[in-house]
Amino acid sequence: QVQLVESGGGLVQAGGSLRLSCAASGGTFSNYALGWFRQAPGKEREIGAGINWTGYRTYYGDSVKGRFAVSRNNAKNTVYLQMNSLKPEDTAVYYCAARPASGSNYYTTEVDYDYWGQGTQVTVSS
Repeated sequence: QVQLVESGGGLVQAGGSLRLSCAASGGTFSNYALGWFRQAPGKEREIGAGINWTGYRTYYGDSVKGRFAVSRNNAKNTVYLQMNSLKPEDTAVYYCAARPASGSNYYTTEVDYDYWGQGTQVTVSS
C-alpha cells in the first residue's frame, strides 16, 4: 500500500509559479505510474499530468499544457509538478495519485489510479 503526501501549495499571484511535491512511502516507488489531478470548487476532478515509471513519458491535460511540467525522482520517492504562468482558473485542490506500472504507460483518468494523497490547495489571485 502506497501512501502519498502532497506539499507546496499556497497562494500566488497570476503569472507566478509554484512547485508541488508528492512524497511516497510504503511501496517501491519506481513500480508506480503517477499522476497529478486537480479539482476546483463545483467542478469535476481533472487530469493535470501523468508520468510513467521511468519519467520519460508524460501526458498533460489541455488546460495546463505548455505551462506545467511533471517530473519524478525515483531515488527520492518523489514526484513534482512545476506550475508556471499560473492563472486564476488554476485555483484548485491538487492531488497526487499512483497505480502499479504496466509497461511504459502513463494514465490519464481517475479510475486508472489506486492510491491518492490528501490534496494541497493552490490559490491564484488575479
